[in-house]
Amino acid sequence: MLRTKNYQGRNFNKKRVADKMSKKQRSNLMSKIRSKNTNLESNFFKFLKKTTRLKFITNVTTITGKPDVIFLKDKVCIFIDSDFWHGWQYPRWKHLLKDDFWRKKIENNRKRDKKVTKYLRDNGWKVLRFWEHHLRNEEETVVKKILKSLSR
Repeated sequence: MLRTKNYQGRNFNKKRVADKMSKKQRSNLMSKIRSKNTNLESNFFKFLKKTTRLKFITNVTTITGKPDVIFLKDKVCIFIDSDFWHGWQYPRWKHLLKDDFWRKKIENNRKRDKKVTKYLRDNGWKVLRFWEHHLRNEEETVVKKILKSLSR
């Protein structure tokens, strides 16, 4: 049986409705969404530092894909993927997107994620990707997976 709701209880089968905001209001709102130093990242970095006591670097721009966290000694890259921007269960809700701009944006993000992961793995990195909702709901499990991937 096909699930109609996701982990947040949102209905996948609903129909798309017109945006309640004007283009200017929507643009203003979307411009405030940050790509780094979000509350989710900050809270996770604090938790990771507190529970592992290992040295790691955050928001590394010199490595392909700009990982959110790296353990340089172990060559482990960690990416925190937003449920919306990176398209968690995207095929189930893409019909709700207002126009092709957002579909292309998310599809390109997903393609880029696959390319970056492959490139880094081909160059000797262990790559871990975690969805936003996993960090919110299963932080301890995520840290256990990270520790398991480290070769220490």
